[in-house]
Amino acid sequence: MTTTFVLLPGAGSDSWYWHLVAPRLRSEGYDVLTPDLPWTDAGAGLAEYTDVVVDAIGERSGVVLVAQSMSGFVAPMVCERVPVELMILVAAMTPKSGESPGEWWAATGQEQAQREKADREGRAVEFDVREMFFHDVPDEVTEQAFERGEHNPSDTPFQKPWPLAAWPDVPTRFLLCRDDRLFPAEFQRRVVEQRLGIVPDEMEGGHLPALARPEELTEKLLAYVRSS
Repeated sequence: MTTTFVLLPGAGSDSWYWHLVAPRLRSEGYDVLTPDLPWTDAGAGLAEYTDVVVDAIGERSGVVLVAQSMSGFVAPMVCERVPVELMILVAAMTPKSGESPGEWWAATGQEQAQREKADREGRAVEFDVREMFFHDVPDEVTEQAFERGEHNPSDTPFQKPWPLAAWPDVPTRFLLCRDDRLFPAEFQRRVVEQRLGIVPDEMEGGHLPALARPEELTEKLLAYVRSS
């Protein structure tokens, strides 16, 4: 059976986010899908994002679903509709039943955790995209990202509650990034244990490991598959 990696980007991002990881996985003989989610479409929410992924998977089997950041809300919904062998959450949001993505931030204490990390490191609390997300991404990759322009997500997906009654019964791994400024490591350790009942794995780097550390992230993903 062929293993298919399905790589989901975070809010406002697209398949380009995985452009340094996908070729590495393909070179190891794996099928790779990088569906673009309609983040900017005001008529689309979590259900529509899920439809896009399910349609992209089609009849494929041996699916390994990898979800970055806000796609942590989408991946479990996909698992309810297609057979998934393994779900890997990377620097992801972990919802609970009835909680909308907009409510998640206050419910988990994310803002306080982000502020406390900034204070410890002597950084300004004010939001800056480069400082928050690209502080460890190579300059040339950062410039490519900014040249591609912004894809600000619509408010729609943040408004409706996550519809699942519980997390799906699918083998799940969580990979946090120790220098993530948006979702600090100690915050993720607590939330993941509370909501998933597992201890997350860890790697170095910030919130965008597929851009900052693609080789290391690829090796982590391959290790998960080979040990499953």
